[in-house]
Parts: sequence; structure tokens; C-alpha cells
Amino acid sequence: MFGKLFGRGEGGPGADPHALPAPRRKNGTYVLRALGDTRVLAVVEAADTGDWEAVRTALAPFDLGRDHHVLGQLADLDGVQDWIGRAVEEDKEHRALALLISGARHVNWGWEARTSARAADVTREQWQIFHERLRVAERQLFEAAELRPDWITPWRRLLTSARGMSLGSPVAEVRRDAALRRDPLDLEVHLEWLSQLQPRWGGEPGEALEYARAAFAAAPDGHRLGCAVAMAYIEEWVESDDSACLQRPAVRAELRQAAERSILHHAYERRLGWQGDYNIFAMALSLAGSSTASNVFRELEGAYTEWPWTYMSEPQEAYARFRKAF
Repeated sequence: MFGKLFGRGEGGPGADPHALPAPRRKNGTYVLRALGDTRVLAVVEAADTGDWEAVRTALAPFDLGRDHHVLGQLADLDGVQDWIGRAVEEDKEHRALALLISGARHVNWGWEARTSARAADVTREQWQIFHERLRVAERQLFEAAELRPDWITPWRRLLTSARGMSLGSPVAEVRRDAALRRDPLDLEVHLEWLSQLQPRWGGEPGEALEYARAAFAAAPDGHRLGCAVAMAYIEEWVESDDSACLQRPAVRAELRQAAERSILHHAYERRLGWQGDYNIFAMALSLAGSSTASNVFRELEGAYTEWPWTYMSEPQEAYARFRKAF
């Protein structure tokens, strides 16, 4: 059952030796833990104990300067901020790595203080903590980028902090361009820019979708950049007062074509974190009422990632409901 998700079957030819054991399911679904990978779980568990040497050892298979998914696991982990500062100060040899992890964590930690409430509902104290943490993140991420000019992940996180600190489009554009010089087809950078283009952040309606279309058009068949189109439509749904705004034939057709040219294309490579790509399309296709959603859910076999379902109330229940419907 988990052959497509984690490999070719437990113990069989082509099986993924790093796949986590199949978890228990709720309503036929389960939260994907540590990207479904034992090596990533080792990183998370080491970080959870505050053991910097163990974290460095566990990170050996990964390039955190380019791997947004693994870095994201550390950025999301509460408690990292309590010990990573010592690594920054004491481990001169790996200072850039420690700065990157600390900066990414401080960005997320800042947003945790702000919460997802509307700006008008955020308290003065929350704003103060939010900006204090983002200022630390900015300083650390810039230093990491200076120490390792080849890295792209600091620039992606700097796009997030720029948005949170309302630094404006000119500053954000410089950071976006710095990231895309390192990889013009980096999906996570393009997704950050989609957020920047939303009306709630000062963009114009439809601007993000046009950007996503252009980015995907420049990508080869089978590239995950098709997720940018799906995410742009999800963002349109978030911005709209009409919950059925995506249920138009033209939208369904574009999303189906994007899925078929990206995640459902034979050239698509299921790298670590691929389930996140599929979850983006699963949500977009479901909101559009497209039958192609069934193909995506089938391949996921119940694997649920919080993003982008967090835009919904009771996200995992919404995933299960759409999965059953298709």
C-alpha cells in the first residue's frame, strides 16, 4: 500500500531504505512526519535534545543551503531558539550553518508570536516581539548568506522576514532576484513571491496568478513549478469572499493541465518532500471540483501535510473530507 509513497514496497527491489514505518491512520489519513524519512527524523530528534554535534552529524546527507524542506523541519521546531545561539557563537567552523538554522527559526518564531490574526487584532506586545525576532533573523541570515554566497535558502527566508517587517517591494525584489540568480526555477522562492503579490500584502488582484503562469511556462515538463499555479489559485480562494470562486471550467482545465505537466508528468522526480507538492495540488483541484484530484489523492495514499491546508478550519478533517469525495 505504501509502495508508491515510500518506494517500491517494503523490503522489495527499489524500496526506500530511509522510509519511516507506516503510521497509524485517522480517517484514512496521517500527518507526514519528518518528511517520511528516517534521516530527517534523526535531525529532528537531535535538535529536540539540543545536541548540536548530533544535529551536524545527522545533517551530513543534506545541503541545508539548498534544501528548503529539511531546513523547514528545524525552523518549525519549538525549542531550537533556546540552544542554537550557543552554536552560532562557539562553533566557528560551522558558523554559517548555525546562523542559517537560527535565522530560519527566528523567522518562524516571530510569526508564532504575531499569530495568524488580522493585523488589527495583533496586540502591541505581539508586534514588538514579532519585530524583535525578525530583526535577529535578518542579521543572522544576511551573515549566513555572506559566508556562503552559493546558498539560496537564506534569501528565501529573507523574503519572508521582509514581508513581515513591511520593508516594501523594492527591498523584496532585490532579495527575490538574489535568490533566483542562484536557481531561477526554485519553487519555494517563487511561492514566497506569490505571497508578496497578494492583495493583503499590497499586490493587485490577479497579479500572483500571472506571475505563476510565467514562472511555470519557463520550466521544463515534469518540474514542480506547476505548484506555483496551484498555489496562486489557492491564494485567490483565500482572498475571495466566494468559497466557490474556483469552480469554473476554465480554472479546472488550467489546474488539470498544470498537474499533468508537473507532478503527474512521467518526468517529475519524487524527491524528499514531494508529498508537499501533491498536497498543494490536492487542495487546489479539490476547491475547483476537478476529478483530477482523485489521481493526486490516490498517489498520496493518505499522506497529509499541514501546508497549505492550514488555510482551512480543521485542516486534516478537510483533507480527509475532500479525499473521500474524490
